[in-house]
Amino acid sequence: MARIEIRLCGFGGQGIALMGKILGAAVSIFEKRKSVTTQSYGPESRGGASACNIVISEEEVDFPYVINPDAFICMSKEAYTTHIDSLKEGGWFFYEENLVPVDDRMNKAGRIFSIPATAIAEKELGKKIVANIVMVGFFAELNEYIDQKAILKSVLKFVPARFRELNEKAFNTGKNYAKKVKKQEAKK
Repeated sequence: MARIEIRLCGFGGQGIALMGKILGAAVSIFEKRKSVTTQSYGPESRGGASACNIVISEEEVDFPYVINPDAFICMSKEAYTTHIDSLKEGGWFFYEENLVPVDDRMNKAGRIFSIPATAIAEKELGKKIVANIVMVGFFAELNEYIDQKAILKSVLKFVPARFRELNEKAFNTGKNYAKKVKKQEAKK
């Protein structure tokens, strides 16, 4: 594997930074590979733009910024509008289907996956706040870059102890949704 770039974007309050921390740590702590995670925020703490970028490499990471992500996880309309054009031709695009109105620009993606993560978190788990972990579980099941067991270990390490059970359930709910998506794809 050469250099892999992953971009996660949404708005403040969606847990984008935590998602990036979880995925980056899954690589560096639990898989013992090299990775760098960088974050950026808009001026508002809630509702403003939020992004997290992860670079994974077998070599030392000498340039820590994501330019053309191999995978783009998008949780908001603004994030889509701002970052979809940077997705690498043939890259993988994951998006929150109820919050991201897509257009033809996403067609450059080699694989496109959507999930109503926020609705699932709210209706099935009773806590909208775990939509990010539903998305992480969805990504874990479908991605080819980071081992899903390492991602789950990272989730359990970085969420508060009193919420581990809820977050593990959110992770597994996202994974199960992804399994349904894979079955539907196999039928095509």
